[in-house]
Amino acid sequence: MTTSNPIRILAIDHIVLRTSNLKKMLAFYQDILACPIERELPELGLTQLRAGTALIDIVTVDSELGKLGGKAPLQNGRNVDHFCLKIAAFDEQQLRGYLEAHNIATSDFFERYGAQGFGRSIYIEDPEGNVVELKPQL
Repeated sequence: MTTSNPIRILAIDHIVLRTSNLKKMLAFYQDILACPIERELPELGLTQLRAGTALIDIVTVDSELGKLGGKAPLQNGRNVDHFCLKIAAFDEQQLRGYLEAHNIATSDFFERYGAQGFGRSIYIEDPEGNVVELKPQL
């Protein structure tokens, strides 16, 4: 039985970068690339910057969120926590069924904040272990 593909990518919603030096990262993205701060959640170690229609999330490695990503980024270490693809509206059961039919493990759907505001999304991993969030356009 073949299931039809319910995924239609529209854009990148956001990318999450891990850092051990928030001050330098903010200086680069704010001052050099002119990305204004949109939202700060210091209790989680999260700063979100507006990059056109997308967000760049910066997470400090010693924070609650940062510790989930492992060790601090190094030249040979992991720096990208995950990226989010904005996709066309979907039926949650159909999307999960499609992914499972292709042997792709999924997280639970959860309400998360992104460039277009809050919405339900799901996490999967690519073959190299990169985390990809799929979130519908609002």
